[in-house]
Amino acid sequence: MRNLLDFLKKYHHWFLFLLLEVISGVLLFQYNSYQGSVWLSSANMAVGKVYEWESKAISYFSLSRTNEELSLRNFYLERQVDQLRRLYADVTRDTTVMERNELQFLSQYQLIPAKVVDNSLNKTENLMTIDKGRADGVEVDMGVACGSGVVGVIYLVADHYSVVIPVLNASSSRISCAIRDRGYFGYLHWYGGDPTVAYVEDVPRHAKFRLGEWVVTSGFSSIFPSGVMVGKIEQAYNSSDGLSYKLKVQLSTDFSCVRDVVVISDKGIAERAALMQAARDSMNVKQR
Repeated sequence: MRNLLDFLKKYHHWFLFLLLEVISGVLLFQYNSYQGSVWLSSANMAVGKVYEWESKAISYFSLSRTNEELSLRNFYLERQVDQLRRLYADVTRDTTVMERNELQFLSQYQLIPAKVVDNSLNKTENLMTIDKGRADGVEVDMGVACGSGVVGVIYLVADHYSVVIPVLNASSSRISCAIRDRGYFGYLHWYGGDPTVAYVEDVPRHAKFRLGEWVVTSGFSSIFPSGVMVGKIEQAYNSSDGLSYKLKVQLSTDFSCVRDVVVISDKGIAERAALMQAARDSMNVKQR
């Protein structure tokens, strides 16, 4: 306490000076209209600048959340477009029943937003790491997509991170695909090299399609729902045995800049997997 009193005694003239300055400023701006308007204008300008900087800072730090929301929204919109296309193509049926069936189908899936924290493009066995894991509900064999299309399949899961086998993995990635609005299906395979191009193999020889048509997920697996974008047909080739087509596809997902993704959790996957395993076991017993 004594030190405080000594400090105030030593510098009391400075405190008196500051007090008089404040009083004079108040008197000047309060009782003189011109000076008051200048002060008000300057103060508003300064406060406005501070609010502008604050808004920009908040917007910048909220970009991450905005990207997640856009990724989820894009995925939902792609699914809605696919639903509308089906309804329009089959107008003779009860559209109310079809819509209910589509909504019931979509309710099987839960979307878990995630960010890509590591990715490679220049290998034949590329892998990708995302920042969501077992604690977030991610499990092995779940599908991964982004707003522009298919990304890959969950391969390994830790508590807070997961490893994804992307489409750009020459030996391990095979995703069931279909030509949109045609029904013919095959399997997506990447051979390495160009990260923008992959091939759909085993397309039936009697399939009818045109260059420029879209390839989407078929929905035949428990990993992806039907209608998730894969890419656009660029060229068609005969298979080596001449019994099917191989389609060159320009991928809709740009793997060089993919950042925000969604993990597709199918609530019925465990039940279907158990049913398939039971069927295989039953067939093996009969064969014996």
